[in-house]
Amino acid sequence: MTMPKISAYIIAYNDEPNIEGAVKSVLWADEVVLVDSYSTDRTAAIAEELGARVVQIPFEGFGKLRTSAIASTRYEWVFSLDTDERCTDAARQEMQRIVNSADAADAYYVPRRNHFMGRWIRHCGWYPDYRQPQLFRRDALVFSEDMVHENYTVNGRIGHLVNFIYQEPYRDLSHMCRKLERYSTLGAEKVRIRGESSTMWKALAHGMAAFIRIYFSKRGFLDGWPGFVIAFGNFEHTFYKYAKRAEQIRTEKAA
Repeated sequence: MTMPKISAYIIAYNDEPNIEGAVKSVLWADEVVLVDSYSTDRTAAIAEELGARVVQIPFEGFGKLRTSAIASTRYEWVFSLDTDERCTDAARQEMQRIVNSADAADAYYVPRRNHFMGRWIRHCGWYPDYRQPQLFRRDALVFSEDMVHENYTVNGRIGHLVNFIYQEPYRDLSHMCRKLERYSTLGAEKVRIRGESSTMWKALAHGMAAFIRIYFSKRGFLDGWPGFVIAFGNFEHTFYKYAKRAEQIRTEKAA
């Protein structure tokens, strides 16, 4: 009997510091596909040197990118990894047991153990921090075309892995600020596509709600200063997302 094969895909753009560790953590897969959006650094070259197959796809939002990534894979099962994540040996072994099981579900959430500012973040909604099914049958997961924080539909049964993978979403505070800038811009575009209006007061209200949710409701205060920084970062991301949309509206009216 032929054992099911696993394709691992990684989406990337100009992430030279992270790509080597990400690719090496999934070299156990039957194929590794780097879905690159024309990086200008050595991201694609490093992945190719390590044995990954590189596919270049223009960035038109994360939803479309993930759909294209799945289409670029060859095998029945797909494991999705971001460049700031690392697959652990325990998670690998569990995934290999799952795909060889007769009663396997169709898609699995994978717990992520996040590190930030030198410590494991246990609160803030950062553990187990399921972002979307990361192990799934190739035809079981369908993404929307959202620019960021893409929605998805699972065709079939859903399960959860026990063993976690690692994630380090920000290398330092400067990296965090750069990501917040990019994601707030993409978020503003998502708000525009939804046809949603915004004002600066609305931006402030949404930002404050985001801070309260992370710092108090999700007990970020128990993570010390890192918890505060994460909650404040969520305030900034949310505030600027709606503030940028308000700025777009003002510009359109002035034109």
